[in-house]
Amino acid sequence: MRPVIVVEDDPFLRMLHGFLDSSAKPAYLAALADFFAHDLADFDGWVRQLRALAGPLYPAEVRCVADQREFAAQLPHAEVVVSESFTIGAAELAQAPKLKVLQKYGTVLRDIDTAACATRGIPVLTLRRRANISCAEHALMLMLTLAKKLHLMHGRISFTQLRAAGFDPKIFDSGLTPGSGWPRARGLSTLYGATLGIIGFGEIGREIALRANAFGMRVLVTQRTPLPKAQQREWQVCYASRDELLAASDWVCVQVPLNATTRDSFGAAQFARMQAGAKLINVSRAEIVNRNALLNALRAQTLGGFALDPLYEEPGRADDALLAFDNVILTPHIAAMPRHNALDDFMDLVRGVALAFKKNIN
Repeated sequence: MRPVIVVEDDPFLRMLHGFLDSSAKPAYLAALADFFAHDLADFDGWVRQLRALAGPLYPAEVRCVADQREFAAQLPHAEVVVSESFTIGAAELAQAPKLKVLQKYGTVLRDIDTAACATRGIPVLTLRRRANISCAEHALMLMLTLAKKLHLMHGRISFTQLRAAGFDPKIFDSGLTPGSGWPRARGLSTLYGATLGIIGFGEIGREIALRANAFGMRVLVTQRTPLPKAQQREWQVCYASRDELLAASDWVCVQVPLNATTRDSFGAAQFARMQAGAKLINVSRAEIVNRNALLNALRAQTLGGFALDPLYEEPGRADDALLAFDNVILTPHIAAMPRHNALDDFMDLVRGVALAFKKNIN
């Protein structure tokens, strides 16, 4: 009998069906090979390596479930669960008599009753995802680019180039003053000492906070439930209401999942509560920020800058109205790259689950 692995139907996690389930259709495997092709030349060889690491978990029966209801229906059959956001407590464990390993696709365990799992002898594994780290790096890169106006300064090193870009360069009197800053670019800033507000303190939000702390920023966070004081100290952040965060932040980073409650949740009211000149970074999903409200804030010049990855439509349009603003940076859905982030995550995940599974079946 093939072991049953119940997997949350996340765009990445469902790939485990292709990797570990021998019933996966050739067309699906071909699509996965194309998805990874620009970073992985030998997809078939990589899959063979992963399956060798899987040991008794290959071949498996991988069942992808879309929501908590479907998850509950599959629990009586589950020997391994891989979850990103499902609630797993004593009630769920009581429905899963065969469960031997629980893998969290991330590190935040607020939806999992670890004490109940320990009572049952079920190991709870976590994975610090490289793709989340890469998204956090991308967010900081976008912030630095806006702060230093690198997108406007790059390659513009002559008076002619700088004047064409709207600057007023002039060399200083080198006998009397230092020479730096002769392009005379106004509005440059530093992250050090600035306040960053993170809306949504999940996996990527926490990775962003770690890096913002390293830059010497003050970090405010908000989420649906208040963050306990102990966790505020651990992450060197301060919890605030959304309105308090918006009013106090020089930079705002939206980091929540896209669903019916978050779509267009950042709109005219939120822009009105931001400080004049504050900048907004979105490396979550474009649709969380209402596009018309965003354009209005940029046109009114109350928003100091905006950066986005991924885009409102993919592929993007060369005539996108957002491209008309020199304080806007758009990148085409590359924040989580390279693909080796996901490939290495899968290797770690399968290796860890296979080792724990072997221990629990012996």
